[in-house]
Amino acid sequence: MDSGNFAWSITATALVLFMTPGVAFFYGGLVKAKSVVSMMMMSFGALGLISVLWILYGFNMSLGGGTFAFSGNPFADFGLAGADSATLVGATFGATFAIITVALISGSIADRAKFGAWMIFAGIWATVVYFPVAAWVWGDGWIFNWGDNTGLPAVIDYAGGTAVHINAGAAALALALVLGKRIGFQKGIQKPHNVPLTLLGASILWFGWFGFNAGAEGTFGLLGPENTGAGLIVVNTLGATAAAILGWLIVEKLKDGKATSVGAASGAVAGLVAITPACANLTPGWALLLGVIAGAVCALAIELKWKLGYDDSLDVVGIHMVGGILGTLYLGFFATGTGLFLGGGAGQLVSQTVAALGVLLYSFIVAFIIGFVIEKTLGFRIKNEDELAGVDTVVHGEEGYLLDERV
Repeated sequence: MDSGNFAWSITATALVLFMTPGVAFFYGGLVKAKSVVSMMMMSFGALGLISVLWILYGFNMSLGGGTFAFSGNPFADFGLAGADSATLVGATFGATFAIITVALISGSIADRAKFGAWMIFAGIWATVVYFPVAAWVWGDGWIFNWGDNTGLPAVIDYAGGTAVHINAGAAALALALVLGKRIGFQKGIQKPHNVPLTLLGASILWFGWFGFNAGAEGTFGLLGPENTGAGLIVVNTLGATAAAILGWLIVEKLKDGKATSVGAASGAVAGLVAITPACANLTPGWALLLGVIAGAVCALAIELKWKLGYDDSLDVVGIHMVGGILGTLYLGFFATGTGLFLGGGAGQLVSQTVAALGVLLYSFIVAFIIGFVIEKTLGFRIKNEDELAGVDTVVHGEEGYLLDERV
């Protein structure tokens, strides 16, 4: 790796690491004032725990062991003791993806989860779901080798439509079902307590996402030594996100009569999610169309929880799972050269669908089992009276805001 790529790799790693505090701010602003510390701590807890597990054995697992292997050998280089400098930078970049994937899940159980139970879930889920799925998608696993083994087009997931967003969204749905509904669950149960905090979080996410999407270009050289795809990746990361804001706001205006700032922030995140797997394989025009579709569809998808009765507190399912599926399947139609409408047959769509469904089902089933066992043994959900009193003081002994200096 030359010095320029090496420097960019470190910069991109820092950008993606900064996204997890961005998630904390984004989620923190959306919950009630008595839950903001708890909500942000779930992201920071993931940052601490998953970083350690990744260095000890997660990176080794993510390398994969071939098409039919569950993952790489976790003890192959335990603690990265024998890794060279370039490998260590690549491992650190990969760690940031693992961290934020776990942190994303926490939004589905806002206002009602025990911190200790969350940390246990996070460690187990990362070990048996994220680390292996990363191996499947990027590390010589069955998704990575799908094209070679089936004769169909290779699965396209440049930066994590399956491994990050569908993976996290499916686990979020499972945990929402395990923990059940918040007290008083109904449409309009609560309003975001701090809209500027949410907008700050969305802005940090968009900023960091240029490292998320374009970082792999320099870190792993996935598109060749000349980094020929970097320009396409960055313009698509900008364009799809901007178009998704418009798509969300149009739907919001037509549906509710007002375009909101929280809607704009949510639309931006939906666009970022959708373009993640597709950023290197769409021309800018098709990326703009994907953004509009993602913003509009996710704005409608977040309403499903009221109709179907699952309490996904902060719409992880409606934004990340749905947005990840949209971005992954969209490539089956519009991927340059292989999409159904751009010179290819139906093969690319088949490949994308198999990968998306495989990760979704695996993550949902395993997350449900882990969450269910924790709930029935240690207890995952706080008591009803503690939920009403506020998670922050009960679980952490802190308050997000000192509203009366005499207290």
